[in-house]
Amino acid sequence: MALLLGDAEINNLLTMNDVVNTMENAFKEVGKGVTWNRPRSRIRLPRGFHHLMAASLAEPNVFGLKTYTSFRKGIRFMTLVYDGEQGDLLCIVQGGRCSQMRTGAVSAVGTKYMSNEDSKTVGIIGTGFQGRAQLEGVCAVRNITSIKAYDRDNEACINFCNEMSENLGIEITPVDDPEKCVANSDIVITMTTAREPILFGSWLEEGMHINAAGSNHWIRREVDDDVIKRADSIVVDSKEDAYVEAGDLLYPIERGVIRWDQIHELSDLVSGKIISRKSNKDITLLESQGIAISDIATAALAYERAKSEGVGQEIPLDL
Repeated sequence: MALLLGDAEINNLLTMNDVVNTMENAFKEVGKGVTWNRPRSRIRLPRGFHHLMAASLAEPNVFGLKTYTSFRKGIRFMTLVYDGEQGDLLCIVQGGRCSQMRTGAVSAVGTKYMSNEDSKTVGIIGTGFQGRAQLEGVCAVRNITSIKAYDRDNEACINFCNEMSENLGIEITPVDDPEKCVANSDIVITMTTAREPILFGSWLEEGMHINAAGSNHWIRREVDDDVIKRADSIVVDSKEDAYVEAGDLLYPIERGVIRWDQIHELSDLVSGKIISRKSNKDITLLESQGIAISDIATAALAYERAKSEGVGQEIPLDL
């Protein structure tokens, strides 16, 4: 029997703190060299795209894949987790909540290790589906007291601020200009589908930490070259993925603004191999494209919780 879980079950089974801890442990495993991760592949179809990514973990001993489609009517996610001993299918996770939570949790891990510990203010550019989990994640690891939000869709931004203010118990103020959103923010988040930079180096202030989490394709850029130049430390969740997906880095590298050997991986950070911040005045940047290890670790956690709580729909596979 495999277990089928949807967004409703995921919301009841997992908290952001749960997923942040799971992401931290998963990246420690990556640092030990006991995991395997296959970068995302994209299949162009006549009316959309099919995306595939896969990974394995040592603890728990599981492997699996995430597959999702992006068409005009939206994005549909499905994650499959298998037992690493026998190869049995353990669970199928449908819906986007798992992906949303792991994306926010990866940014949270980066924030925990890269931002100043006394960070209290956040500016977020992009208030869509993924923006919600970005705030949940950052607020799980830092004592945030005020947040500003900007989106080109002003009505959506206002609705986001009202919803997330209630959810987090923190005042969130909509602003009408991205530069105002960034000003005086200890932590800056970009979560957009922009193809041209929407965050500029001239806006940055000493001590800022940036989570650039929206760009996962070489044609997309959220930050300009000056952000890259001003960053004292740049970390990615996976160089192998960044080599083909990090538009924010690929263009500056091509022009000699920065080199790959100046960029580190999140696994090195959580494993203690490197220190990201040497001074509270440093500007730090996490470039996160999203990797399969994060998806499989989150789905595996949901499966373990569901089994212990008797949640989910069992599906017979021996028909």
